[in-house]
Amino acid sequence: MYRALLGGGCFWCTEGAYKNMRGIISALPAYAGGPDKKPNYNSVCSGKTGHAEIVELIYDPELISFETILEVFFTVHDPTQLNRQGNDVGTQYRSCIMPVEEGQEEVAKMMIAKMEQYFDDEIVTTIEEPTNFTIAEKYHHDYYARNPTQGYCMAVVGPKLSKLRQKLSHLY
Repeated sequence: MYRALLGGGCFWCTEGAYKNMRGIISALPAYAGGPDKKPNYNSVCSGKTGHAEIVELIYDPELISFETILEVFFTVHDPTQLNRQGNDVGTQYRSCIMPVEEGQEEVAKMMIAKMEQYFDDEIVTTIEEPTNFTIAEKYHHDYYARNPTQGYCMAVVGPKLSKLRQKLSHLY
């Protein structure tokens, strides 16, 4: 099993994108990238910790490649928005890839270059160290699946995941 850490805005959307995907063993919301050793949702949402909302993926490379994982990543969020995703604004919502396995940094750079052709604006996704990685509080785990009628889930997460699953239905 391999591990991947990705930040694509609100972790509820990113986690939901990878749930039930072939080859994904686990998708958990987390925080990483800031100096605070014990980040939590309130501190990260303040924008003062330097952490990004990310998702930790555990995957089977025999069933899904890191390249395919990144194709989904670049489809589920807008990697051209600096420190934001839609109305979610702040460095905690930055687009980032945090390599943790050998070769992931090279694949990430290659995929950023490859995906540039699909966007009118420059991709601003960063490649960074997963400093002070922390799994998010349990109430965030499977948030969309447990709260599909919550306002943000209905307005943002649901439509985003529906569009993704239609476009990449072969992965589910």
